[in-house]
Amino acid sequence: MTRLLAKQRQRGIVDVIARDGQATVEDLVRRFGVSPATIRRDLHDLQTQGIINRSHGGAVSVTQAAPEPPLVQRGAAQAQAKRRIGEAAAALVPEGATVFISSGTTPLEVARALAYRDDLTIITNALNVANLLVEEPGITVVLVGGIVRRSELSLSGHLTEQALAELRTDFVFMGAHAISLEHGLSADNLAEVRTDRTILQSGARRVVVADHTKFGKFATARIVPLTEIHTIVTDDGLDPDMVVQLRERNIEVIRA
Repeated sequence: MTRLLAKQRQRGIVDVIARDGQATVEDLVRRFGVSPATIRRDLHDLQTQGIINRSHGGAVSVTQAAPEPPLVQRGAAQAQAKRRIGEAAAALVPEGATVFISSGTTPLEVARALAYRDDLTIITNALNVANLLVEEPGITVVLVGGIVRRSELSLSGHLTEQALAELRTDFVFMGAHAISLEHGLSADNLAEVRTDRTILQSGARRVVVADHTKFGKFATARIVPLTEIHTIVTDDGLDPDMVVQLRERNIEVIRA
């Protein structure tokens, strides 16, 4: 009977969070007439199932990420945060390193911050990253082949994966469409998911660069679980409770 009541209460909690987008422990205690400890246990159970995300003092809904607009339309969104993220991520790279930079607006900011460095090898599947760096004298640019996705200015597919199978890098910097504790990194373009996995496998240190709006969301296809990621560089808008939970999973979190 107790288990049944808990399940009914948890369904009610999910309904509240789905309707309002969020709920505090205090609100849920008043609504369901139970102790704060009971509500916290319920929220923990629901987060473990991937139904909600814990936040400071309560919980928020896990939402499906909207389809991404083309690259050129995303450049202005969170522009200052992306610039800070790019600079903080670039600061991780020592001289002489070999780095992979994926496609996306935030990885492009990493490339921009590395543009004037010396003695770097940068491998990429992003046409705009290669174009940005090709004339920099201190950087050797390697552009992997593949099928061009025009909306992202990226290369993917079998040829890309074959090239990546022969390469090892010190760092991979990858953007993200959606990030959640339960679903890891996910994306909508099914054709690119396998390429993204292969990119991550090439790196000794795997770094995700993403602003706070990408968290607490999931998309159609999972790329990798968060256990495959070593470092996340984000902005200071990320919920502190999410930061704690990421660090509990042994992920380094840098807020720029």
